[in-house]
Amino acid sequence: MGPQRAWFPMACCQDSRDSSPDLEREKRWAELFDQLDLNKDGRIDILELRTGLADRGLSRSSVEKIVAEGDTNHDGQLDFEEFTHYLRRHEKQLKLMFRSLDRNNDGEIDAMEIQHSLHSVGVDISLKEATRILQIMDKDGTMTIDWNEWRDYFLFNPLSNMEEVARYWKRSMMLDIGEQLTIPDEFSAEEKKSGYVWRQLMAGIMAGSISRTGSAPLDRLKVFLQVHGSFAGSRNVLNGFQLMVKEGGVQSLWRGNGVNVLKIAPETAIKFTAYDQIKHVIRGNNETRNLKIHERFIAGALAGAMAQTAIYPMEVLKTRLTLRRTGQYSGIAHCAKQILQREGVTAFYKGYVPNMLGIIPYAGIDLAVYETLKYSWLQRNKGLTDPGVMVLVGCGAISSICGQLASYPLALIRTRMQAQASIKGAPQPSMVALFRNIVVQEGVAGLYRGLSPNLLKVIPAVSVSYVAYEYTRIFLGADIEASQPPAPAFTCTDVDWHETA
Repeated sequence: MGPQRAWFPMACCQDSRDSSPDLEREKRWAELFDQLDLNKDGRIDILELRTGLADRGLSRSSVEKIVAEGDTNHDGQLDFEEFTHYLRRHEKQLKLMFRSLDRNNDGEIDAMEIQHSLHSVGVDISLKEATRILQIMDKDGTMTIDWNEWRDYFLFNPLSNMEEVARYWKRSMMLDIGEQLTIPDEFSAEEKKSGYVWRQLMAGIMAGSISRTGSAPLDRLKVFLQVHGSFAGSRNVLNGFQLMVKEGGVQSLWRGNGVNVLKIAPETAIKFTAYDQIKHVIRGNNETRNLKIHERFIAGALAGAMAQTAIYPMEVLKTRLTLRRTGQYSGIAHCAKQILQREGVTAFYKGYVPNMLGIIPYAGIDLAVYETLKYSWLQRNKGLTDPGVMVLVGCGAISSICGQLASYPLALIRTRMQAQASIKGAPQPSMVALFRNIVVQEGVAGLYRGLSPNLLKVIPAVSVSYVAYEYTRIFLGADIEASQPPAPAFTCTDVDWHETA
């Protein structure tokens, strides 16, 4: 294959003065192949392709699909002939899609044509949102997309029909306002009927379970520090782990994780269902109206509050089981029974007020920081259309940390109120009284007990969530080729106020 690669640039140079569009295209592909062939062996494997296209934010499954479709000899790599054959076939598909979008046949796609094409596949967006999609691809600032811009943007995105393009655009539009951290995803009627929605949500639930299980030891240490302040006078994270292992063995590091995982499913289902119903109420009689950003944020916040109200007893159980001594409870049911008998039903809603108050600063700051970081990246990298997975994960981690710092005192007070075992009928210290006592006895630093292990788990939790979501989504058949990490990947997993704060 080496001689072929050497021949193309030479042939193009010989006829460079009157080269046809086809020869120009072949020359461009030869240069692309040379750039992607990192080890210069005349072949491109999955790793080289993913490294070379990292700035486009392609998922692993998208890269694998490109190689699978072009690899005619099934050796797991693309030689130059296979590479150009794939691009030639993919360009034909892109040309057909471009022509179907270009309704007035003027050789350009405008915002109204994008809006109409999405509407035809069941995705309703406003003209303003369609314009925002257009601007991502519009390199020359004409507010239209010509064939070259369309081809360059989607050349390495293995999309084969307008339904896949619509899904890709929809996810990109939603990511632009940081919704994957705070607001449940939007799904079309077709996606709901096909079962695609629940496969997406199930993938998020499974990813959240894996992520929470992986970060459970740090979460248990955080809860201990929030409630007790320190272990035998030591605030060292390693010493904290050693003392927990000494008291209950290695398995004790995962105390409370069972109920923490169990509550993901009902919380996700309630949040999604409530969000859908609240949207109908906000829209009123106009069911086709698109919600504005602040309306979606309000709907998401209300849905989250409803879900939290419904599953809050499980939050209290999680705290009690996390803090339990060896032999104190035999399981979740035994713990719930003991609380009910000794403290009454109201004990299951201890800390509810600071819990709800904490959601507001966390969600608001998290969303604002995420949107600001992503917008800044796009402004500094105007030649690149997609931030890529690592940029999005980094933005998510930083915004989550900022949200924590603002809401952490409320999270600490909530946890202490949840942990207080009391006698039925006895007076309970209020949120304000607890806040005052902590500041007087421990100083302002006392409001941030346990912050260190909490911060330590943010990046691994977000990373594990994304990787687990990526693979479970493919396994369940809910993969969206060439998309950025969609909203449920984070909404349903470990990036929420309760797990980060």
